[in-house]
Amino acid sequence: MDNIEQFIEALIFASDQSISKTEIINCLQGTFEVNYPDKEVDELLRNIMARYQSDDFAIQLINTGGGYQFLTKPPFYPIVNQLQAQRAKRKLSQAGLETLAIIAGKHAVTKLEIEQIRGVNSDYTVQKLLEKELIQITGKANLPGKPVLYGVSKNFLDHFGLNAIADIPVLKDIESPSSSQIGENNE
Repeated sequence: MDNIEQFIEALIFASDQSISKTEIINCLQGTFEVNYPDKEVDELLRNIMARYQSDDFAIQLINTGGGYQFLTKPPFYPIVNQLQAQRAKRKLSQAGLETLAIIAGKHAVTKLEIEQIRGVNSDYTVQKLLEKELIQITGKANLPGKPVLYGVSKNFLDHFGLNAIADIPVLKDIESPSSSQIGENNE
């Protein structure tokens, strides 16, 4: 079992989203029936990260979404972007972006709240975001009828390179000094 590092590398490579250290440890223990301490796995992950920092590789191992994932290094973004553009069947619609922004900003929101903010029915948009696994059902609100609460998913965090929901930027209320004026000030 001298090649545990390669097994960890294979797990990360095979995962379609970031894989947590706990998942890695559980897979190793389930396969080899040996306990792997956190510190040992941390060291192996650092070794893999160091190896992929070499200019010999177009990919790197990063810690994102609370786990580890292989991603393309910045100089290779244009070519990968070209591939993704060719393969993209449908982009996220304006309604999808608006709905996603509301859910990301509020962290836990009902469909009614989304519709009140957007001013239109959001059934289809919420369904599409669920299908794309950018949002998830996070529970039920303590309101009459117990409406479903929606929040961003791990895929959302991975896609935007965030480790946790707390990393989502928060918009501050900005009040300009002339917010009560209408028109130009010609004085």
